[in-house]
Amino acid sequence: MSRCLAERSIDHVLLERGEVAHTWRTERWDSLRLLTPNWQSRLPGFRYDGNDPDGYRTMPEVIDFIAAYAKSISAPVRTHTTVTSVRSAEPGYLVRTNRGDWRCKTVVLASGACSIARVPSFADRVPPSVATLTAQSYRNPEQLADGDVLVVGASASGTQIAHELQRAGRQVTLSVGEHIRAPRVYRGKDLEWWMDAAGVLDERYDQVDDIGRARRVPSLQLAGTPDRSTLDLNSLGDIGVTLVGRLAGITEDGKAQFAGSLRNMCALSDLKMRRLLELIDEWARTNGLDGTVEPPGRLPPTRVEESPPLGMDLVKAGIRTIVWAGGYRPDHSWLELPVLDRKGMIIHDGGIVSSPGVYLMGMQFLRRRKSALIDGAGDDARDLSAHLAAYLDNDEECAWPT
Repeated sequence: MSRCLAERSIDHVLLERGEVAHTWRTERWDSLRLLTPNWQSRLPGFRYDGNDPDGYRTMPEVIDFIAAYAKSISAPVRTHTTVTSVRSAEPGYLVRTNRGDWRCKTVVLASGACSIARVPSFADRVPPSVATLTAQSYRNPEQLADGDVLVVGASASGTQIAHELQRAGRQVTLSVGEHIRAPRVYRGKDLEWWMDAAGVLDERYDQVDDIGRARRVPSLQLAGTPDRSTLDLNSLGDIGVTLVGRLAGITEDGKAQFAGSLRNMCALSDLKMRRLLELIDEWARTNGLDGTVEPPGRLPPTRVEESPPLGMDLVKAGIRTIVWAGGYRPDHSWLELPVLDRKGMIIHDGGIVSSPGVYLMGMQFLRRRKSALIDGAGDDARDLSAHLAAYLDNDEECAWPT
């Protein structure tokens, strides 16, 4: 967004509570790699130029990429500047920070969708002998006490953490809720290549029947491993991970209760994957690629044991750690504008917030299916900066300290 505003000669500042790429520096586990291939890191005027386009960046490499972009565009970043409130102050807005206040005519909210890890309300019933942490605070297996681990959540974060812990010698139980299974490589090409080429990632928010539901869809079960392997429930079962249903609650005496929907959840996930691959196959046929790529194939159905356990006494089962990997929610506690719904989410139309001159960036399916990816930020920023420029109506003095 800063690059797009600069191209329009719109004066602006970026207020960052830490360093550039702060959450990548402080809220990711050690072995995590980006889920999208290197070639897919495309930003306005900047993209990957190395010799491994199909590889997946490590966290230090992601941090370096974002920092290099900020430097290349001379982004006017004010680091270690924490926003404490944004409120209306006619004309425009008052932005208060720990390092002074700003008055502005427009505000872009780009604090992200993953500020606070989701932890269920019954988490306070976890027995005292069981440690708990989130995917946000997990770093590596050595961080955990000896003993078995319950990982709650089977999307990208949960499956990767479960895989790492099991390979490190822990016995892992994975609690599986709604998830989307996907092959890392399909017909010889990365799944992201197919989704990009077939236009799946460019689908717009106003082309979807239920955008609210689309924005709640969990992330694909993808991992950016050097060997480009598929990480799904079958591969986890192959190394000994135990699968149970969605964690529905914990009783006062420390017994976990699992939903009996595991088989149905897995069948639904397989169905969604099959529909995506059928869409890709149809696009390949229509565009004459059938003869140039590998033939279509399907992964075997997800294996689920006949009668998955519906309960577990956490202490007696030897569980010493629970990792909450059920997703995140944004933190808008500092936003003092009447733009939040009853769940604390910002009400917007493709990133255009109801409060005039306020815009939103970096959220799931904001304007396109790829909005939450690095690759999606550029297109959203171009659209929203154009709307912002029209709103300002050529007023050049749009941000100044009080």
